[in-house]
Amino acid sequence: MKRATPILAAALAVGAAPAFAGNTSAPVDDTIVAAPQPAPAPTNNFGPNWTGVYGGVQLGYGDVDTNVSGNDDGVIGGLTAGYDYDLGNFVVGGGLDYDFADIGVANNAATLENVFRAKVRGGYKLGDGLLYATGGYAQADTDNLGSDDGYFIGGGYEHMITQNFSMGGELLYHEFDDYNNTAVDVEATTLQVRGTYRF
Repeated sequence: MKRATPILAAALAVGAAPAFAGNTSAPVDDTIVAAPQPAPAPTNNFGPNWTGVYGGVQLGYGDVDTNVSGNDDGVIGGLTAGYDYDLGNFVVGGGLDYDFADIGVANNAATLENVFRAKVRGGYKLGDGLLYATGGYAQADTDNLGSDDGYFIGGGYEHMITQNFSMGGELLYHEFDDYNNTAVDVEATTLQVRGTYRF
């Protein structure tokens, strides 16, 4: 029995040695690595893009006053077109308006028939809307006092309903001094709503 114990121990040592000696593979790392998350989609902090050509219609109220009589008012409306350029928080642009009217002037001595405007505008974006100031050249035409050149200033708000359609309102003050050399000074105020398609 004394001889068997060392022999058994030696046999176990010889049998186990190859198991330890032959295990030359690197230890396995069972750590789980999470897949990288995709980067969040960029957000536009400036609202919709206003850059592009637009065209539409407008309709509203006109009030005409002169230095020789009281004021007269009536419906005014027509076409508008232009181009805007989006600068981020701000938008600048230019446009043309042509309005039809049937408003008496100077106690109905004449009738305002149409108004043409060439305008510039600049505004600040408020979410999907644009609050802007505008001004430029105006030409008024009457039935029997001829036409004359003047200017206008004003402001408005336009709201983007979809990327291709917007609606808004605009208030303008016009002035025509010494209308067509008649010594009549004409002032006109218009308030209109407008709908435009943006290309």
